[in-house]
Amino acid sequence: MDIEREVLNIVVVGHVDHGKSTVIGRLLYDTKSLPEGAIDRVKRIAKEKGKPFEYAYLLDAFEEEQKQGITIDTTQLQFRTEKRDYVIIDAPGHKEFLKNMISGAASAEAALLIIDANEGIQEQSKRHGYILSLLGIQKAYVLINKMDLIDYSEAKFNEIKQEINEFLHNLHVFPLKYIPISAFFGENMITRSEKMPWYKGEPILTAIDLFEKDKGLETKALRFPIQDVYKFDNRRIIAGRIESGTLRVGDEVLLSPANKLTKVKTIEYWTDKDKTDSIYAGMSVGITVEDEFFNQRGEFIVHPDQAPLVSDTFKANIFWMGKKPLVKAADYKLKLATQELECEIYSIVKVIDATTLATIEDAGQVKTNDVAEVIIRTKKQLCFDEFKNNQLTGRFVIVDGYDVSGGGIVSGLVTQWQTVSKFAANGLELVVNCFDDYVYVLPEGAVRRFDARPHTFAAGDVVAITGKTYEYPADFDIIDIQTKVAAKVRKARMAGVIPLAEYTYSGMPVIDAKGAGLKLATEEDFIQFYSELETIVSWQTKAASSFTAKWLEFTRYRGIPVVAAVGEAGADYQI
Repeated sequence: MDIEREVLNIVVVGHVDHGKSTVIGRLLYDTKSLPEGAIDRVKRIAKEKGKPFEYAYLLDAFEEEQKQGITIDTTQLQFRTEKRDYVIIDAPGHKEFLKNMISGAASAEAALLIIDANEGIQEQSKRHGYILSLLGIQKAYVLINKMDLIDYSEAKFNEIKQEINEFLHNLHVFPLKYIPISAFFGENMITRSEKMPWYKGEPILTAIDLFEKDKGLETKALRFPIQDVYKFDNRRIIAGRIESGTLRVGDEVLLSPANKLTKVKTIEYWTDKDKTDSIYAGMSVGITVEDEFFNQRGEFIVHPDQAPLVSDTFKANIFWMGKKPLVKAADYKLKLATQELECEIYSIVKVIDATTLATIEDAGQVKTNDVAEVIIRTKKQLCFDEFKNNQLTGRFVIVDGYDVSGGGIVSGLVTQWQTVSKFAANGLELVVNCFDDYVYVLPEGAVRRFDARPHTFAAGDVVAITGKTYEYPADFDIIDIQTKVAAKVRKARMAGVIPLAEYTYSGMPVIDAKGAGLKLATEEDFIQFYSELETIVSWQTKAASSFTAKWLEFTRYRGIPVVAAVGEAGADYQI
């Protein structure tokens, strides 16, 4: 009997003519995931119509199967590799795609963005990249398709890669890989293409197996929204469903947003066989705590070191289905987990028209079926997480009158204008310039730095390991030699921030906060480096200059290209 296999949901986006259906059809074909007889039927139909065989037509075979009563959803296509099962979320139309944003596509853990190598980046490509940003998807590959039309040119590939990379970085989307392919001819689909020997990465089927599935809900931070509180004999039993995490008798817990600490006294049970000292995600339970606080519906019970965000104002992406348009300053009700609060739309930052995907800045209303970036203000503080970190406590619905009229996902807190990028964890911050780009401007005869779009990376966030003028390995450490703080990046994700005094060299590549490679090869090198760093009392001295010249190599992971002029790009889609 087949053991239970891991399943990963992937959403596929791209311009209508850039080969999205061909890529999906080829994946189904190459993994032998098609209904029996589908290939022969498509070949027969193509011959009858006098057209060449197209892998894109294989999707139509699924539609035909559905008409015959076989339960295959045309927007959820399945295939498998040796490692796991995959569900491809493919939306055939723009309006349908946006309708699925909150429900279907929002369940995707990874994404493939497809670009036509011959046509390059089109407006629709940018809009679909923007949708990835709306969904908060962190794991993404860019597939540059139809490489056969440009004679498998490495130079053209790099040109498109740089352009889309710069654009996506403006949206805080950081692709993990760029893969050149020709889906129709099967180049770089299953095996490495001999026609592109310059590409040293993995073909698609190998690369998608490198996507890491999100951790199970029981391993995430504890989120126990209170459903109700019952008085039973001399006990006050707090009841609810654990949305994520694990809770044990004796655990210290925080009641949020009240910000009160207590300990779990008991986990209640009906019969002796149900008695347990630990409970976990998905269980509906009742507990008692040691202190007699006034507990109420909507509060979150969490572990103190993994508290949720608490605010009365936050940024969100919403999909509006109401009979009347969503307007600023009107009163609505917001439901998030067990919380119900009155709210208003403080600002409509951007609206995306559902049928055309056109973007409207600073709109006055959101029409039915449109998607919008908004800032929401509630009458009281509420608890929540960013959707990318916890889907269950990062999504909500909006009620207009008596009707559920909209759904949304939390994209973050409203903060002051941020001017620098930084890593933040464990109460520490590390300002990083390693994601900035440097170019030599020929008419000026000087090197200029172009700051990366400011972004705060929390633990687990994907970082921008590939830029226009730099490329870092997937695993490396960062040391700020001036503030003496260190950070770790593992599998292209921020893995933590610690004081440099607690850092241990593990053989990983190391860069400084500005992107220079550190000349470290052994633990003894690091001990010597740290010993000399401790003697630096001012960075304006000759000793400091000698230290940096000895230990730093600025061009190890970056180049400094020569440009004739400096231009701007991506301004229309910056968020």
